[in-house]
Amino acid sequence: MDVSIAPEFPQNLEWLNLSEPLRMAQLRGKVCAVAFINAGSAWSQQRLNDLAHLRARHGGRLNVVAVHVPRFEHERDARRVAKRLSRQKLDFPIAHDPDWTLWQQYGIEAWPTVVLLDGEGRIRERWVGDGQVRELDSAVTALNDAIVPRSRNDAPIELRSLREPMLPLRFPVGVAVNANYLYVADSGHHRVLECDHGGRVLRQFGSGGPGFIDGPMELSAFNRPHGICLQRDMLYVADSGNHAVRRIQLRTGDIDTICGAGRPGEPVEGEVTDPRAVALDQPRALALSAEAMHIASAGDNRIWTYDMGKRELRLLAGSGELGVADGTGKRASFAEPVGLATVQQMLYVCDAAGSAIRSVNARSGQVTTLLGEDAWNFGQADGARVEARLQQPQAIALDPDAPVLWIADSGNDTLRMLRLGGGELATFELPQRLHAPSGLVIADRVAWIADTDAHAVLRLDIQTGALRHVPIGE
Repeated sequence: MDVSIAPEFPQNLEWLNLSEPLRMAQLRGKVCAVAFINAGSAWSQQRLNDLAHLRARHGGRLNVVAVHVPRFEHERDARRVAKRLSRQKLDFPIAHDPDWTLWQQYGIEAWPTVVLLDGEGRIRERWVGDGQVRELDSAVTALNDAIVPRSRNDAPIELRSLREPMLPLRFPVGVAVNANYLYVADSGHHRVLECDHGGRVLRQFGSGGPGFIDGPMELSAFNRPHGICLQRDMLYVADSGNHAVRRIQLRTGDIDTICGAGRPGEPVEGEVTDPRAVALDQPRALALSAEAMHIASAGDNRIWTYDMGKRELRLLAGSGELGVADGTGKRASFAEPVGLATVQQMLYVCDAAGSAIRSVNARSGQVTTLLGEDAWNFGQADGARVEARLQQPQAIALDPDAPVLWIADSGNDTLRMLRLGGGELATFELPQRLHAPSGLVIADRVAWIADTDAHAVLRLDIQTGALRHVPIGE
């Protein structure tokens, strides 16, 4: 067992929610979990959620310190990292380690890694990856029981809020549109909005507070809803925080659960007799083709298909390992799939951590990489596919009027276009920069963009290039 003294926090750490740098001495006398995370990682986000619950469970006997270490170039910007982490309500110190200094001092090798320190500041255990919450809880309890009571300074560590200003939208993500209405997944407010095309809010689905409740639209609850998609008079929601797929019946406004247990888990293929007994792991995007609903699950790096007629769930593709590898079914791997688009039997997948665009044949399960190489090759380059680069894209949309796949290239704050059939990648020139766009839909030569970090929805006229703000709820 490693019982060496934990190194002091280096001076080049940027503390995102502290006015003064934290010192190791302030953590002595309590068990401390130092979590090395990445703000954009689905596994890290779940681990932060786990630690928040453990901290509440153990009360004042557990300190938690999160250390963000960038994977992508844009994640070296502390302001962007703070925005990303403010989507989760975290009440413990968060540091930004842009040069990987503390990561190297601790010998960390993967996100997320939790290092447990005892009351004397000694390194006792390491936990790599997500899951194993009960084991982590037991380890914290055992270290707490071993602490020898002594006088200590119980002065609280003063935190500064990472919360964004009060605005009509808070981190909008999913968008969907038809001839009359615009639908927006207002993720930070845990609701879905129905608006007219001018932005006037007509209905709100969900109470506005986090929860997992079916029923009438004003009493029901979502938890960080992500991707949404329309099929006739039904709106389907990837309710990421609840690890579930929900359905809004637009005629009545009632909401029910298609599948999802409210907690992350390993899905099991087969007939769904009890929707709340089906485990999913951070579903981020949905795509519908006839009776088939495809689900991009960022937490387990897989694509699932739910047959709504037979009410059966099956694995379409993905081994579960994070990677960019082609193959059929389980022999392929994805790197945090977060966006989907479909036409006939072809499904297109946006891999965020892989900075890649993939295709999946819905019949055979054959996965092919159209753009991108692996989780460590990214950038901002147009041109031929072998040379073109994206940086942590978050959404895709098929153009119904042209063989073009549009890409919300979130890490580069741009809108990109990939011509299908072997064509090149190009950047659509916009009159202004985007802010981590994470939602996109194309209809009638108009692109509707969820400009997530700007808490806004934008309307782009593809023919003229005119871009305007949609004043939702203003």
